[in-house]
Amino acid sequence: MSVFKARRVIDQIRGRSYEETLMILELMPYRASYPIFKLVYSAAASASHNRGLNEADSFISKAEVNGGALMKRLRPRARGRSYPIKKPTCHITIVLKDKSK
Repeated sequence: MSVFKARRVIDQIRGRSYEETLMILELMPYRASYPIFKLVYSAAASASHNRGLNEADSFISKAEVNGGALMKRLRPRARGRSYPIKKPTCHITIVLKDKSK
């Protein structure tokens, strides 16, 4: 997805608690919110499994979106010509921390 579409969603959840973030992402009308929802859920699961972090006491301390590589495709056009399609990608980073620390 585009960096701008992902940043619009990420800016809403930065600094919020884990449970509040999940509620916000479920109710957002953007298509970018579902992949970010899955990413936050996965980050919390790996933090609780690997670091022993309690999901209820965690919050999103860092959330950033950086641009990735452009996927270049060709679309056929009239008279046998082609038109380039540039599909943008992005890298999303989510860091969870404990509130008590």
